[in-house]
Amino acid sequence: MLHDLAQRSRSYRRFDQSVPVPVADLQDMVALTRLCPSAGNKQPLRFVLCNDPAENARIYACLKWAAYLTDWDGPQPGERPGAYIVMVNTAPSWDFAKYDLGIMAQTMLLGATEKGFGGCILASIDRLRLHEVLGLEKEQEICLVLALGKPVEEVRIVPVADSADPKAIRYYRDSQGVHYVPKLDMDTLILRTHTHEKK
Repeated sequence: MLHDLAQRSRSYRRFDQSVPVPVADLQDMVALTRLCPSAGNKQPLRFVLCNDPAENARIYACLKWAAYLTDWDGPQPGERPGAYIVMVNTAPSWDFAKYDLGIMAQTMLLGATEKGFGGCILASIDRLRLHEVLGLEKEQEICLVLALGKPVEEVRIVPVADSADPKAIRYYRDSQGVHYVPKLDMDTLILRTHTHEKK
């Protein structure tokens, strides 16, 4: 069911690096984006796939991880992603491409979850450095990076303690390394409901 898939599709940041992510699986994830809506049907996004350990290391060096975890520098060797999908915009002047990015990134992560993998959408990127690493053309804009692999961490959803406190939405970890993600409840999310249904 979609609800179960969405529940299991968390932002994972630690992986079993010994488990490979086959390129065929990466291609299957990108194939899902062909089924997604695209603003104006312009389809400006392109994708760089990587599961090569040496190239993965070069990509990893361009990324920053988990801003709220100020005492954590990112996954250690052995727990780093087994693959990456770099999302590239070929039409930077098309402002509506930003909507495609979110739709397609989440769709690919759902596809990864279905295959037994997990991932994290990263926007904190040294784009100039990664642009050089990937050898992209000048007009090709790096937007997001999907870090992918076999998760080795537990991620739990918990209620937001105080929706009026802006710090209450920050994710955190306990002493056992369990990662907690506060989520707003339905009463907070739904502003109002207009319905013709009878009670």
